[in-house]
Amino acid sequence: MIEKLIVLEDIDPVIFYGVNNANMQLIKALYPKLRIVARGNVIKVLGDEEEMCAFEENITKLEKYCAEYNSLKEEVIIDIVKGNAPQAEKSGNVIVFSVTGKPIIPRSENQLKLVEAFSRNDMVFAIGPAGSGKTYTAIALAVRALKNKEIKKIILSRPAVEAGEKLGFLPGDMKDKIDPYLQPLYDALQDMVPAAKLKEYMELNIIQIAPLAFMRGRTLNDAVVILDEAQNTTTQQIKMFLTRMGMNTKMIVTGDMTQIDLPQSQTSGLVQALRILKGVKGISFIELNKKDIVRHKLVTQIVEAYEKFDKEAKAEREKRKAEQAAGQQLPA
Repeated sequence: MIEKLIVLEDIDPVIFYGVNNANMQLIKALYPKLRIVARGNVIKVLGDEEEMCAFEENITKLEKYCAEYNSLKEEVIIDIVKGNAPQAEKSGNVIVFSVTGKPIIPRSENQLKLVEAFSRNDMVFAIGPAGSGKTYTAIALAVRALKNKEIKKIILSRPAVEAGEKLGFLPGDMKDKIDPYLQPLYDALQDMVPAAKLKEYMELNIIQIAPLAFMRGRTLNDAVVILDEAQNTTTQQIKMFLTRMGMNTKMIVTGDMTQIDLPQSQTSGLVQALRILKGVKGISFIELNKKDIVRHKLVTQIVEAYEKFDKEAKAEREKRKAEQAAGQQLPA
């Protein structure tokens, strides 16, 4: 009789053990000769050495499956313990699996282009309207790279610019003050990383979320770095951000040219960067549009209505300018 401790490192034990420990009870039933006790992320096993080796090998397979799919079903446990390959849950273009086990895939042609551009280039600009999935897809790509151990950390940033409102003084410590600006990034992460694992990653700084101002002076190595809402960066800020890039690092910059919240006197850093960096090898530019919008169908109609309004307003301004110019040219 020997005793062994198995530590579950890459998964949320709650998902692994199942609701009311149903998965663990099934595993115990499949190994009646072993005495198995699970506490936290540690499984303590007592029994015959040969039986123990088979158990440890299958637990490793189950852990790997759980880490990839964020779920573990009873039929999968039975298949793996019996030596059968579990039925594949993957479909063609899966980026990663959500915390509910649902596959997250590119949902439009341009989202697929973003996924492909990320695999080929170290820096990608994804420009598109609200709801086109640019930020969500970018974070899914970062989570996949972390799960596959291609990188050591994910760094998510956005400029702390209010969308047309002056929020004034925000109470609390630094985290409390910046969290309202970064909530969209938390929302996406919570969809893809189990709560316990996400908390651990953030405590260990494996996943870092910070306002853009905190990037100055850093060199970012072995990471996927995402700058969200880049249309609200100044020309100095985006240059500072892009030059933080270190070894084995990929950057994704997302933005929406129709939602610039900077004062009218300031030029958007994203607008300038797109003009300056066009044609630079290793940088890819993906433009998403209203056809890529994956939110409520009304979002597409809202975007179209505003586009129509902006075109009409622009035409009216140009007409007035032309009339003024013509008036100035008339002889006295």
